[in-house]
Amino acid sequence: MMLLVNPVSGNRDKAPIIDAVKDAVGDRYPLQVFKTTGKDDLAQLKAALQKNPPDRILVCGGDGTIKLAAEASEAAVVELGILPAGSSNGLATELDLPTDMEEAIVVALGTQTMTMDLLTVNDGMGIHISDMGLNAELIQNYDESSMRGQWGYFVNSIPTLRETDVPYDFRIKTDTAEDTFRAIMVAFTHCRKYGTGALVNPNGQIDDGKFEVLIFKKLDIKEILKTLAGKTEMDSDFVEIRSTTTAHVQCAVPVHLQIDGEPQKKAKEVTVTISPKKLRVAVGPEKNRSL
Repeated sequence: MMLLVNPVSGNRDKAPIIDAVKDAVGDRYPLQVFKTTGKDDLAQLKAALQKNPPDRILVCGGDGTIKLAAEASEAAVVELGILPAGSSNGLATELDLPTDMEEAIVVALGTQTMTMDLLTVNDGMGIHISDMGLNAELIQNYDESSMRGQWGYFVNSIPTLRETDVPYDFRIKTDTAEDTFRAIMVAFTHCRKYGTGALVNPNGQIDDGKFEVLIFKKLDIKEILKTLAGKTEMDSDFVEIRSTTTAHVQCAVPVHLQIDGEPQKKAKEVTVTISPKKLRVAVGPEKNRSL
């Protein structure tokens, strides 16, 4: 078993978590601890996994650390236990995993699992929510600032909204249609919620072999507040949702792109596909869909 730790995620001391995992594992399994450094993490983690392949990787961090574990594994199906300890814990929120770390460790070491789909966004892996446009621009500005947490997102939203060039003209092709939209952002997800718990994709299923393209057409504060409050009756004039297995999006100008909270290079074209049943995750009994 491996414990993959991102020491700087979420501005949280990971030493107590590492000790708690060691106590929980005890003598039942050999435990190797791998700490990310921000330098060549993917290559070094791949080497560690090839040298001593674990039955399960316990991931202590946020969505970026979970994605690192999935990318580094050479197995057809990766098995993970998630210890939510990042600035963004979107997948943990989607899976209704415990926020209490002692409870999260019990679930992460448990036998109840489900196997979820993964997205490919251009050349990158997507485990939660990716998008191009306004939110990706905000994430880029947040990444370049020194402020962290939800307060950092809020503070950076002010200059972003003031200086952004939205809306953009997008051409979007899915399994069933090809149309042109004037929109502030286009999101790709098989999940229902952002890490904040905001419900943006009411019909999303993480293991049904499909994902949704969410087309946010205008900057509407009222609708944004409804979304943040968990209202599912989103106005079709504000957001249009299309279920698909593939999507190709073009924009006349390069726009900001983010994958699971990580800024990417600006892009004029994005292609998204889904890979069914690729990531096995330890979950609570109510989420068990193990095949």
